[in-house]
Amino acid sequence: MVNSALPQLKIEICGLEELESAASEVIKFAGDLKFWILDGDMGAGKTTFIKAVCKCLGVTDNVTSPTYSIINEYETEGGEPIYHFDFYRMKEESEALDIGVDEYFDSGKYCFVEWPSKIPTLLPDSHFLKVSISLTRNDNRLIELNRHD
Repeated sequence: MVNSALPQLKIEICGLEELESAASEVIKFAGDLKFWILDGDMGAGKTTFIKAVCKCLGVTDNVTSPTYSIINEYETEGGEPIYHFDFYRMKEESEALDIGVDEYFDSGKYCFVEWPSKIPTLLPDSHFLKVSISLTRNDNRLIELNRHD
């Protein structure tokens, strides 16, 4: 019988000062997986986490939530684009197709997707990292990672 368990990692953050170190650890764990879906309740820290990841990847742009623009594009010091999506306001998946998400998703560049539950049939079946962020005691954060190779 083949063991079908997904590679997993859990990191608990006890304060913002630990966020950059955790982001670096997540990047290493992700390896070549550049498509990340981020789950978590409103206010769990998804965008704050993406800011830390982008800093580790060499982004010098101001990283903000794309809640109203749907997508933000950042650039690393090396000129590589990074795409950050927030589908919270999406009412139908067709809205995502209208902005050309399939081209972004197929680009091979980093894509960070907040509120993936709004576009379930547009997400890849494999080759992505699922990042779940939840609040724990004392406003700490638990980051749970699952590789889908």
